[in-house]
Amino acid sequence: MPFAALWESFRVAVMSLRTNKLRTGLTLIGIVVGVSAVIAVVTIIKGLDQTVATTFSSQGSTVFTVSKRPMVITSREDFVKFNRRKDVTKEDAEAVMRLCTSCWRTGVAANAPAETIKRGDQKMEAVLVRGTTLSVLDMDNRTIAAGRAWSEPEGTGASEVCVIGTDLIDNLFGGASPDKVVGQQIRISGRPFQIVGVVEPLGKIFGISRDNVVYIPFETYQKIYGAHDSLIIFIQAQSADQLELVEDQVRTIMRNRRGKTFKDEDDGFALETQDVFLDLYGKATSNIYIVTIGVAAISLVVGGIVVMNIMLVSVTERTKEIGIRKAVGARRQDILMQFLIEAVTVTAIGGALGVLLGFGLAYVIALLIGFPLLVSVGSAVLGVGVSSIVGIVSGLWPAWSAAKLDPIEALRAE
Repeated sequence: MPFAALWESFRVAVMSLRTNKLRTGLTLIGIVVGVSAVIAVVTIIKGLDQTVATTFSSQGSTVFTVSKRPMVITSREDFVKFNRRKDVTKEDAEAVMRLCTSCWRTGVAANAPAETIKRGDQKMEAVLVRGTTLSVLDMDNRTIAAGRAWSEPEGTGASEVCVIGTDLIDNLFGGASPDKVVGQQIRISGRPFQIVGVVEPLGKIFGISRDNVVYIPFETYQKIYGAHDSLIIFIQAQSADQLELVEDQVRTIMRNRRGKTFKDEDDGFALETQDVFLDLYGKATSNIYIVTIGVAAISLVVGGIVVMNIMLVSVTERTKEIGIRKAVGARRQDILMQFLIEAVTVTAIGGALGVLLGFGLAYVIALLIGFPLLVSVGSAVLGVGVSSIVGIVSGLWPAWSAAKLDPIEALRAE
């Protein structure tokens, strides 16, 4: 069909849709809902993907940990099973440091129960207190924004010094600048600690702040909280290529210390990189995608049925017009194309409105939860394209019905 004829068919389609505004609006609803749901969810998840990937890859691809329990436990049975394992001790960490010839850096960390930190009559509850060796600060990718980390003599001497996150500045020091906080004192477990440094803020993930933390020397942690808790050993390979080799060495060392043989499936400890969080997140978001696509598919099917019904009504109402057009020389394919263009036009408009509404919803949600908004041109094209396909499928039968009308019978229609 020549372009001029296509353009004329499009103009007639738009005039027909404008003539029946209410009918057109009702027809659009199903298409708009389906497309906007997909666009909004895809846009939000893309922003969330970037945030999560940046957050959980902060340690880099060369760092992994050894601990008593995995970081993610998905069932009560697993929790009971992992709790039966032996604690990871300081002796285990020393064995890894001594025997792992491929390890580039190693360190130890332990987390205290949620603490109440005080400064004068001010207090802050549920603060994470981490006892670490100096190397863990680097492997945990915490950059000092003001002041310094504690020195080796302060660490080995179990000095009561600390490096704090910015949440403590906001809650205990009225939002003062980090430089003015360095040298001040806070109380942890009733003991006075001098602040020697402040770490760069990392913000929140899933609504949980990563700056609500106090780092203290590992020896100081043991002096205050005892040496009975299971520890976390941090290990770093010099390059990503050596990561597997280092993991194998550490696994062998730890299995030997646990008396494991090749018959034992359970290592007796958890060896994990940050990929465990990314895998869990990927599985969770894939389910969200499936549910969203299901909802969108239902909406688009309903919208397609509505479009088909409306187009059948339109064919019935315009029977005489079809007869006149055939009488003056319109071919069957001309009539078919006319009604197909009308169906595609209404669904394409619905798709475009759905894309705009979806991006608008995604913008509002991203603004509320603090995630970046990643607008994908591909998803917009896909939204309009899918809705246009729905228009073709749902408009084919009405268009064919109109095209095969007998012109004489059509002219007699009232």
